[in-house]
Amino acid sequence: MQNFLILFREPDGRLEDHSAEEIAVHQSNWKTWLTTWGERLNGGNSLTLNGKMIKGRDAVVVNDIHKVGTEIVGGFLLLKAENLDEAVEITQSCPIFEFDGYAEVRELRNS
Repeated sequence: MQNFLILFREPDGRLEDHSAEEIAVHQSNWKTWLTTWGERLNGGNSLTLNGKMIKGRDAVVVNDIHKVGTEIVGGFLLLKAENLDEAVEITQSCPIFEFDGYAEVRELRNS
């Protein structure tokens, strides 16, 4: 098995309205997905919007998180899979896509 990092990017949830029912279904789908693939997951978490960036040669601190338009990095998971194709296949079944999010799957370098 190889180790992969899944980065979840999504629209900033504070800027979009979803009904309580939509949110409840989405959270339930996440719970089911995480339970289904739990044996393959080796850590991860959702991220808050509280953070700072350190940028440039002078390591300037910026009181904000990285955004592209309204898109943010919402969380990450560590996943074990046979290869990149299997990691992508597992990720394709993830609920991140329900609210217009997307995922990036990256292989971890062996140390």
